[in-house]
Amino acid sequence: MKYIFINIILLFISGLFLSAGTPLSAKTVVDQLGRKVSLPDDPQRVVSLAPSITEIIFALGREHLLKGVTRFSDFPPEAAKLPKVGSYVRLDLEKIVALRPDLCFAIKDGNPGEIATRLESLGIPVYAVDPKNLESVMETFLEIGRILNATNEAKDIVGNMSCRITRVKSLVANASGRPRVFFQIGLSPIVSVGTQTFIHKLIVLAGGKNLSEGPAQYPRFSREQVLALSPEVFIITSMARGASFERVKMEWSKWPDLPAVRNNRILLVDSDLFDRPSPRLVDGLELLLKLIHPELFERK
Repeated sequence: MKYIFINIILLFISGLFLSAGTPLSAKTVVDQLGRKVSLPDDPQRVVSLAPSITEIIFALGREHLLKGVTRFSDFPPEAAKLPKVGSYVRLDLEKIVALRPDLCFAIKDGNPGEIATRLESLGIPVYAVDPKNLESVMETFLEIGRILNATNEAKDIVGNMSCRITRVKSLVANASGRPRVFFQIGLSPIVSVGTQTFIHKLIVLAGGKNLSEGPAQYPRFSREQVLALSPEVFIITSMARGASFERVKMEWSKWPDLPAVRNNRILLVDSDLFDRPSPRLVDGLELLLKLIHPELFERK
């Protein structure tokens, strides 16, 4: 009975949405999953289903179109004030529909596919993105810019990102080697990042060697395995659990034979700069360059 009642409510809300008027002018596009999606020419009520998408829409100056975002959409600070529709892995269908969106932006990595299917069955178009590296993040910017009629803004942002990435590459070309980097994102067990992650690609671009590269996306390690890898640069991400990560830093500092300890290279960073496919990935790249190759800046 509970699910029948919920479905009745959803149908009622969607009926109100549809009765308000389906956009007279629409266009059909192909999203990053290869799906054909019919979108309004001029979206006015947008719901973002991932924090990274929220950041992109704000960067484009189209935040006034946002009517709902996911729970951890906290950047810029104004995003935290918008209505929440659950977390991006546990979306609340009722809350999304109640906001009467004429467009939702979804992300493949995290958003449940069945939610997108339900939304589309209720007449709400869902455009899905699937960024995998900096290049596809920039392409996502351009696509969302085109959909939200912010093409010029998107081109300016992507141009700036491209220039900054080129500068990083030119600096790395002057580096004498690639320091061994261990990037810890999980506490117990110890978790790092494999080859198919944003963080791995940023480490490589910044002139480092990722000691946990390999097919496992988020490989696990024992303390003994990490010590045997002998990292020269040890990076620990801090989120809401910043105090916990500080304790982890202190624990690793007790191993004086670790090159990263000898050289005072155990470092804490903000995880949002590295694992969200947003404009701030370039901030994360520039920070990594300074952490991995400080000598490139000491010469200036």
